[in-house]
This record gives sequence, structure tokens and C-alpha cells, in this order.
Amino acid sequence: MSQKTYVAGVGMIPFVKPGTSGTYIEMGSEAVNLALKDAGITYDLIEQAYAGYVYGDSTCGQAALYKVGLTGIPVINVNNNCSTGSSALFLARQAVESGAVECALAVGFEQMQAGALKSHWDDRPGPMGQSIAIVDHLASDAAELPMALKMFGGAGREHMERYGTQLSTFAAIRAKASRHAANNPLAMFRKVVTTEDVMNDQVIWPGVMTRLMACPPTCGAAAAVVCTEAFAKKHGLRRDVVILAQSLTTDKPIAFEPPSMIQMVGFDMAQRAAQQVYEKAGIGPGDIRVAELHDCFAHNELLTYESLGLCPVGEAEQFVLDGDNTYGGRVVTNPSGGLLSKGHPLGATGLAQCYELTHQLRGTAAARQVEGVNFALQHNLGLGGACIVTLFGRN
Repeated sequence: MSQKTYVAGVGMIPFVKPGTSGTYIEMGSEAVNLALKDAGITYDLIEQAYAGYVYGDSTCGQAALYKVGLTGIPVINVNNNCSTGSSALFLARQAVESGAVECALAVGFEQMQAGALKSHWDDRPGPMGQSIAIVDHLASDAAELPMALKMFGGAGREHMERYGTQLSTFAAIRAKASRHAANNPLAMFRKVVTTEDVMNDQVIWPGVMTRLMACPPTCGAAAAVVCTEAFAKKHGLRRDVVILAQSLTTDKPIAFEPPSMIQMVGFDMAQRAAQQVYEKAGIGPGDIRVAELHDCFAHNELLTYESLGLCPVGEAEQFVLDGDNTYGGRVVTNPSGGLLSKGHPLGATGLAQCYELTHQLRGTAAARQVEGVNFALQHNLGLGGACIVTLFGRN
């Protein structure tokens, strides 16, 4: 039996630089308590919990949740790379929608280290061998750069070569993110920068990327309480935000053959997930007025405009130049400031996106509020790969 899933409560703590946060236990438990308070329930009413994180030992989820309460419920630890937070939400929503439980919790947290992402397991094959082979072939001129930067920078360069996109367009996306983050007290970087500032910043990859076009490692946590309509009515919880559709996709052969950096970083995954969500909900991209997109690099935000159908393939640069990605345009993308300005604590990112869009649909986003919001779209990408697209609606 399929049941509607409502977002009854959300919680998020400020994102901060590595070395300045509390422990993952402190951050995760604080986000959970904020979500419970927002929902207006106590932890003993949660029937299942899904805890997302990438960098940590097994059962870190239990450690964070035990600080909230020892109720004996199932706690499932989730790791799906940068899409971990949304994967936790996917599982919590699935448990509620299927009728397995009436109320579930998703929490994501990350206590990150400074510097580029790296593997902590160097005594066995890595999970992204196929992708790395493509990167080594297509981005051989950037051999010394961190892998994630080569992947997304290379995808951006491919878009530049294929469609004539200018480097300044990626800089404009980063500048837009900073203007949005200026109104978000939970964002890590709130300083407004201009397109020129971004272009004049430290060059990381000549002709491809400056430092400000990449998101920083970040510590933080966010959480969401989801429930059935019957549960919400019984306990007097709000039912103004509902998950209308959600899709989790993984790679198909097109991600690796023929070699394409754009496909390798998840274009097809996102495109299929979005199509499935639109079809299930009975709407199209033209109905979307606000979206939180996975802008780990400015380059990926531009690619995502196209993969989600917010603009035709090859026309993302014009979408940016026309101001259709911000207030006054067609779709306000990343009103929170996105990963570029808000920060990207891997396990928390997807649930932080949920936090922002829930407030947008409630009309409680303060200075970030987008007018006339009935639908809100979320895109969270993890290479390796997994992509989750979620459509929230105003009930």
C-alpha cells in the first residue's frame, strides 16, 4: 500500500570549516533534536532511523542517535558518496510510503578533514576505476590535480568545447551563489563576490577553473522527520510539505562509453531520475520555480540545468546570462547558497537541501523566500554512482 509521505520537521546546524566544529556525535544529535522540535514530537515516536555519513567508522549513526535517546529502534547507516544525505531520506521515505512504519527519521552529518577528498583505503581496488581511466585519458594535462576537480572541471571543459560556453559563465554561477548565501545564516561563506572576483581568483586549472568555482570541505549536519498522513493527524503535526516523487538512479553504459566527462559525472543519471520524477508527479520542469542543485563545482550546476530539463541541452550559458537561475528569472537555483557558498559536508548535504526546500514551501525562508512556490526540486549527486532527484510539493 502506497501512502503519502509528509515532511513533518527539519533541522540543520550552521556549516563550518574543518577543525572548528563539534564532533559528528554532537553535530548529528543537535540536528536531530532540531528536527524533532520543528516537528513537535519526541524521539520515542520515531520507528526507524537512517543515518548518512561518508567519513567515519561503522555505526557512527548509532553513536549520534544514542545521544538523542536509547529507544531500541532500527538504525541503518548509509554511505552513497556525496548523495548520502538524500539516500538516507530516500530510505526513510520508502519505509513510510510502503507502510512499513508511520514515522521515520533521516539524519546526515560529516566531520570532514581539510583538503581535497581522498580515500582512506589504499590496500584494495577503489570503486571508481572505470571513471579514473576516463579522467586519465581526457584530462591528462591536469594529472597533478585532485580527482574530483579533474572530473567536474573536465566535464565543464567538455561543455565549453562542445557549446562555446565561456569560463566567465561558471564564474557568474559562483557569484550568484554568494548573493544567495548572504541571506542564509547557516551558510559557511556569506561574503558576496562578483563574477570578476571569481575570474581573478587563484587559477587551479588554466582556462578551466579558479579556486572559488569549487566547493570547500565542510563540517555540519541536517535531519528530517517524515511520516504518514494518519500519523500527522493523530499527533497534530504539520502536513504542508509532501514528497510527491523521488528517484534514485545509478550509472548505465553511457557513463563510460564512449568516453565523455559530462556523462561520467552523472548527466544521464540525473536526466533519468528527473524524467521519472516528472512522470510520476504529472508535472514538467516548466512548473519548477525553486531548486536545490548539487553544485559541488560551478561547472556541475551548469550541467544540471540541462540534465533536469530546466533549459535545453547546450543552452545553459544563455540560461545564466538571462538571469533565469536566480530571483526574477525562471528558476531560483540554490537559494541557500548551494554547496559553493553554504558548504558541502557530504553526509549532510542532501538533508540540508531538504531543509531549505521545506522552508521555501512553508513560506518561512525569510529573505531567501521565492514567491509562488508550489513545487520544489532537489538534485543530489554521488559519483560512483548514485543520483537522487526529489520533488517536494505544497500540500
